[in-house]
Amino acid sequence: MKIAIASDHGGFELKENVKKYLEGRDIEVMDLGTYSEESVDYPAYGKACGQAVASGEADRGIVCCGTGIGISIAANKVKGVRCALCTDVHMAEMTRKHNDANVLAMGGRTTELETALAITAAWLDTEFEGGRHQRRVDMLDAE
Repeated sequence: MKIAIASDHGGFELKENVKKYLEGRDIEVMDLGTYSEESVDYPAYGKACGQAVASGEADRGIVCCGTGIGISIAANKVKGVRCALCTDVHMAEMTRKHNDANVLAMGGRTTELETALAITAAWLDTEFEGGRHQRRVDMLDAE
């Protein structure tokens, strides 16, 4: 599995820690920036991650900003992206089971590291249930 990961300055520290966690699980990581805590604009990073996933360059993506809200909106602007902002493990599991979310968003200033790593693990390890949920996912991806 290959994961694209991106953040703005508010999510930089969380991104770096999640990246280490992914690498520790032998998951290939495509780091799309930012590379410091210097102020940057989150839309560029959310869009870049979304494009990597939508194009198939990455299997899934993870985006972080201060709250996760802005960067999730940016990622969702890319056709084919289903980015979900998750604040707990249950949300991460449900967004995979029912929504087949292909991009995970988290807030670097709102989510403790231990919680963020548990969210990441749940999101990675939970499969899409398909079935009755497939029709709804197809509706999301329709033009």
